[in-house]
Amino acid sequence: MPTFVPTNTGITMFNLKIIIASTRPGRKGPSIASWVYDVAKTHNEFDTELVDLAEINLPFLDEPEHPRLQKYQHQHTKDWSAKINEGDAYIVVTSEYNFSIPASLKNAMDYLYNEWNYKPMAIVSYGGVSGGLRAAQSLKQVITAQKMMPLAESVPIPFFTQFIDADGKFNATDIHNKGLGILLKELAFWADGMKYMREKKKTQ
Repeated sequence: MPTFVPTNTGITMFNLKIIIASTRPGRKGPSIASWVYDVAKTHNEFDTELVDLAEINLPFLDEPEHPRLQKYQHQHTKDWSAKINEGDAYIVVTSEYNFSIPASLKNAMDYLYNEWNYKPMAIVSYGGVSGGLRAAQSLKQVITAQKMMPLAESVPIPFFTQFIDADGKFNATDIHNKGLGILLKELAFWADGMKYMREKKKTQ
């Protein structure tokens, strides 16, 4: 049996993808995601990138083979695979549609499998009185099915439109900023542990 030897170099930088889930015209996800991105950039544990599903523009799943085989036939799938494979951790910024997540997000997650495995995902949700919590709970089922770790820490934003000004900027409160800070700290902790897990998995 091969022996796994950790290769910890002391570097704590993790590739973080912040995914904007909603793709509909008039969406507010980019405003909230920009705030998440700006705060994440102040944390030196992360190399952060915004990933907008509206720009990725995946068609409904059109790969004939199961994603775990990674026998991708379309360039859009290969590009999406490469983008997600880079990530060590993810934050999904999602709205709530009918007590669940946007179809665009479910579709994007279903395209891949191995690329998601053994990585943490956190959720920033927004909506009405529930703050998107029902969508977040729905998303956690998908996250766990992808062999990911859904963080217990989240940032729900009820009645989110009151925090978006005429210029489209999301003006976070102290509570929002505190919650996001806690989430990012926990996300870095899980990213570190799960990177070790992925390396160990390669030796098995």
